[in-house]
Amino acid sequence: MTSGEVAKKLPKDFMWGFATASFQIEGSTNVDGRGKSIWDDFSKQPGKTRDGRDGDVATDSYRLWKEDIALLAQYGVKSYRFSLSWSRIIPLGGRNDPVNPKGIAFYSNFIDTLLENGIIPFVTLYHWDLPQALHDRYDGWLNKDEIVQDYVRYADVCFEAFGDRVKNWLTMNEPWCISILGYGRGVFAPGRSSDRERSPEGNSSTEPWVVGHNVILSHAYAVRLYREEFKAAQGGQIGITLNGDWAMPYDESPQNVEAAQHALDVVIGWFADPIYLGHYPDYMKQMLRERLPGFTPEELAVVKGSSDFYGMNTYTTNLCKAGGDDEFQGFVERTFTRPDGTQLGTQAHCAWLQDYPQGFRDLLNYLWKRYKLPIYVTENGFAVKDEDSKAIGEALQDNDRVNYFKGITAALKAAVLEDSVDVRAYFPWSFLDNFEWADGYSTRFGVTYVDYETQRRYPKESAKFLVKWFGENIEAGDKKLQ
Repeated sequence: MTSGEVAKKLPKDFMWGFATASFQIEGSTNVDGRGKSIWDDFSKQPGKTRDGRDGDVATDSYRLWKEDIALLAQYGVKSYRFSLSWSRIIPLGGRNDPVNPKGIAFYSNFIDTLLENGIIPFVTLYHWDLPQALHDRYDGWLNKDEIVQDYVRYADVCFEAFGDRVKNWLTMNEPWCISILGYGRGVFAPGRSSDRERSPEGNSSTEPWVVGHNVILSHAYAVRLYREEFKAAQGGQIGITLNGDWAMPYDESPQNVEAAQHALDVVIGWFADPIYLGHYPDYMKQMLRERLPGFTPEELAVVKGSSDFYGMNTYTTNLCKAGGDDEFQGFVERTFTRPDGTQLGTQAHCAWLQDYPQGFRDLLNYLWKRYKLPIYVTENGFAVKDEDSKAIGEALQDNDRVNYFKGITAALKAAVLEDSVDVRAYFPWSFLDNFEWADGYSTRFGVTYVDYETQRRYPKESAKFLVKWFGENIEAGDKKLQ
């Protein structure tokens, strides 16, 4: 084989697999000593989920975990991204609260079985399921003095229990969502907002920025702990994963070009700039003024450089115009409709998602140039319109999702091979249809169809496409655990 042929493939140690999160799949919420998370009761409140369903069963993966791993092995994935349930490991959550041995044993067995199947565990410590006890005790993420210490202790327990086998850690999943959706819009647990029809308490003008700040600090101090006490012996890497979609100017007018950058600053830069560059974006300082908390010099020394890589969750692209009224989007108006009236791409089930693969490539290039660290794509996917109302046989022919992944994988390959962007991993969302937070079960992102009546799993065409594509587009070499 010539070197030219080799160069047409992704490097042999490129990691690919699928992603999930604990509350979205596990179920068994009151089994084996697990404490409640903030999503347990929130998802049972009328009107909080679109279909009125909760996470008590989900895809029943706490019971069916061996079946899940067998399917992952059948797919031939190199890695699996999943999250740990804080309240399964420390039911009351706090630094002086007891650890639940059954929670540790469950994840330990799960990790061992992944490894026995040649699958690299890629572990998220926090994917939105704060222990309810910490929210009740001191308002959770709003209380810097308490939450940073409690989160670091939780991370310590996990590094100690699993770090001999887990070499890839994510501290937090999507801090923008934690902050804005949980404490600004109030659509995610704990559901705080200034909108008194939605929430009896909360302040959307201040709380999201406080929460974001405290999430950054919790992340950074957990990373410091890992680097100082575990990394030398365990040899792993640790980082954070941020959501953020590509922002394109609606047209070339200077104000719309500026608006697109503002959109990136508020969704991505809010977290990425402090963590990778050591400061909040200037635009956010101007926008929020005294509402944006500051870092002490000591804190900033811990925050800056506190991620070994860039964890990237991305789904779509927005056209941006100046002059929106939504502070959470940087006062930018976003649309999928081009000036000529055409749509950017195929519409998904979710109003916020259209298929535009060029935007994926553009975002990879932007992040690589701005932050200069290897990129791990930890979520990316598509929900087919009305898939939940289709018969199983029809749902398995998920052509819009296949087309989405065809475009994305081509863009991924071009970014790596033509643009020289250092992308190390790609995890489509999601391995299974699952509990899609405020959407309940009506929105399906899985490459595997779940029949919730029977909990049977059926591979969709998109799963077959991705398995084949990665089989053909990664250089040959042994699966090596890293």
